Amino acid sequence: MPVYVQNPDPRSLAERPADDLLAADTRMGAVELLVRDLDSMIAFYADGVALDVLEQAGETAVLGRAGRPIVRMRRMPELPPRRQGQAGLFHTAVMFDDELSLAAAVASVARHAPRSFTGSADHLYSQAFYFDDPEGNGVELYTDRPRDTWATEPHGLLKVATNPLDPNAFLRTHLTPPVAGSSIGTSAALGHVHLQVGDIGTARDFYVDALGFEVMSDVGSALFIAAGGYHHHIAVNTWGTAGAGPRAAALGLGRVNIELPTADDVDALRQRLADHRIETRHDGAVLRFDDPWGTVIEVGVERA
Repeated sequence: MPVYVQNPDPRSLAERPADDLLAADTRMGAVELLVRDLDSMIAFYADGVALDVLEQAGETAVLGRAGRPIVRMRRMPELPPRRQGQAGLFHTAVMFDDELSLAAAVASVARHAPRSFTGSADHLYSQAFYFDDPEGNGVELYTDRPRDTWATEPHGLLKVATNPLDPNAFLRTHLTPPVAGSSIGTSAALGHVHLQVGDIGTARDFYVDALGFEVMSDVGSALFIAAGGYHHHIAVNTWGTAGAGPRAAALGLGRVNIELPTADDVDALRQRLADHRIETRHDGAVLRFDDPWGTVIEVGVERA
């Protein structure tokens, strides 16, 4: 994993008018994945990550927890795999309420997909474990530390690190009773989405200046952005994708969903995007537009 050394753009430190920002209660909605083998993907996310199958009909499935969607999957076997160096998904991050729930989920994936583990890290504000699903999409399982413990750098951005996190020690500490009898809590959510892009400056112009996220951490080759002071709702990086242009149709990331508190917030975003000359489509419920790499972003009002 990369070592994070912050070197923020001066724009990251400037105060911005509230009208230029997304609402503080913004949250991420379900990520859409375009898949080849729907059954094996459902098995990984249901049996491994222990998400509930909320809907399944024909070539589509929706998985989540406590009725809240986290991953939407659409079978599209005619699509080719994502090419190396192409912009797209780095990982989908499922957030758990506490360390016990996270440990139970990590142990569940280890039992059902033992070769899927790719790493772990203590990011100071969170503890995270990383996996690849059967079609190579990155998955992060994590829990946050209390917000009042998050530290800031002298320049004001949030301190982030990739400190070692021993998965076996974590499981021994937090899995009580042993794995076979452990249960996973009912609550989990889509905490953030990490994307691979072609250029950080272009991503900043789009996701920060136009959409209205704020920069929380800036490490040069990666940018972590959020609304309402969260550590990040979206991250972008150029690790292996620097210079990538618009995405070709491929398996993997379909759409990214953002949920705003009210319809007025959606209307304000539509106007802000128009001011930045970004084309949008609005069907009366969902606002849609494309990022600079052709990823469709959908914005609607948060589900009750």
